[in-house]
Amino acid sequence: MNTAAIQTVAGALITARRDRTPCNAQPFADTLQTSQEAYAVQAAVVQVLDGAGPVIARHWKSGGPSREATLTHAPLPSAGVHASPADMRDLHFNLRLIEAEVALRLGQDVTPAQAATLTPEAASNLLDGMTVSIEVVDSRWQDLPQVPALLKLADMQVHGALALGAWVPFVARDWAAQTCEVTIGTQAPQHFAGTHSLRDPAWLLPIWLSHATRDGQTVPAGTVVTTGTWCGMLKAQAGDVVTARFAGVGEAQVQL
Repeated sequence: MNTAAIQTVAGALITARRDRTPCNAQPFADTLQTSQEAYAVQAAVVQVLDGAGPVIARHWKSGGPSREATLTHAPLPSAGVHASPADMRDLHFNLRLIEAEVALRLGQDVTPAQAATLTPEAASNLLDGMTVSIEVVDSRWQDLPQVPALLKLADMQVHGALALGAWVPFVARDWAAQTCEVTIGTQAPQHFAGTHSLRDPAWLLPIWLSHATRDGQTVPAGTVVTTGTWCGMLKAQAGDVVTARFAGVGEAQVQL
């Protein structure tokens, strides 16, 4: 991997966070050449943001547009994770795009050896809880639609903050029939059903855990992964209250 490239992009993202000013991505468009370099940038930024935090992140995002696509993953800075109802009015966002998701929680440690042999069918046995989550999508890059994919991935896959609802035991569900309602500010509620891109949020567990353990680390019990949007990315603005409800799972709420 190109260490200088990793340090250059990580430095730009850390400065953008510190100065609360998004950075022009164009000068960095070709700096990263591989996803491994983008993931190394993630790790460098999280280390700065979390300081003396855990060696392996306790909260993650993972997902992709389909089962056939390459899934992406990002460790989430601990300061950006909040219990619902969450008040995020003091947080700085360059964007406020909303993803309503289902988050899953591990009920046991997962070693690299376990992750290497895990199948989607057995993955749900690792879980002890699920909850509704709201991710506020944000970017430290200017003009997000034009930003190269590797720079988005380096920027925590454009993560801003996360709100987690009350935990309930994980049970198998008919995810194809799962309904989701999202209300943003004074907008009319928007309704979705069976719209998860992977058809089952737990399907990604073997892929995510293989990534999270790739450096030989064990992922500890209690680690949370949020698994991809059911509503696309919905626009919100400062002052909005956002509520996401999943029938049979629960709800989460954020004050922006």
